[in-house]
Amino acid sequence: MGKKIALVFGVNQYAYEIVSNVKDKYEDVKLFALREEDRDSSPYPVELFDLSDEWIEMKKSVDMDNSMAFCVLEDTAENIFLTISLRANFKDLTIIAIATNNESANKLKMAGANKVIPLIETTSDIIANMLEKPISSKVLHSILYEESALKIAQIKISEKSHFKDEQLTSIDWTRYNGIIVLSVMHKDMKSEFIYSSKAKHHIIREGDILVVVGYEADIEEFEKKIGSERYVNWSHWSW
Repeated sequence: MGKKIALVFGVNQYAYEIVSNVKDKYEDVKLFALREEDRDSSPYPVELFDLSDEWIEMKKSVDMDNSMAFCVLEDTAENIFLTISLRANFKDLTIIAIATNNESANKLKMAGANKVIPLIETTSDIIANMLEKPISSKVLHSILYEESALKIAQIKISEKSHFKDEQLTSIDWTRYNGIIVLSVMHKDMKSEFIYSSKAKHHIIREGDILVVVGYEADIEEFEKKIGSERYVNWSHWSW
């Protein structure tokens, strides 16, 4: 069965290009924006979403198993978190994401994208060709598989940590190769997705816990770089 609905996350030239090329191939195309100002500037109808969304309304109105999602947010970290959220909630959803470089491409694959396309290749012809040749499910060698070497760890911020007293949004997460930071857990044990609207302006305090995903060697290197140690670690995990 062909895909019925195209879900395009992002409001920019790449999103518009995708909408233009797929609108005749699907029963419906939905365009989503993170911010109100993005919605106002779009030539297409746009719905708002939040990166911490549990997708409850989406599950009610869209046949996600027969849909294809395009993650084209311009902010790399936000695009990775979007991919993680979609994959965690929709196991069989086909996810295609754009990447600015090899590092972000690797992280997007780790996050669960079926196909990652470099921005320089995001042209009408590439997209059309991609849609005509569905991606094989065997491409998924990501966090969904039990045999994956990926691990999840909780890193507790120490008094000497470089992150202490830093705002979440001020940190360049791309500096930490192979690591995806999922959420921050406060001292009161309340956890927030780090790119949710609530957590964006959070100031990291001693005792806060960062929940991260990565390979063992990368997690160990991350601990050394930020001057903090692991709090809890699971060697085998799933969503």
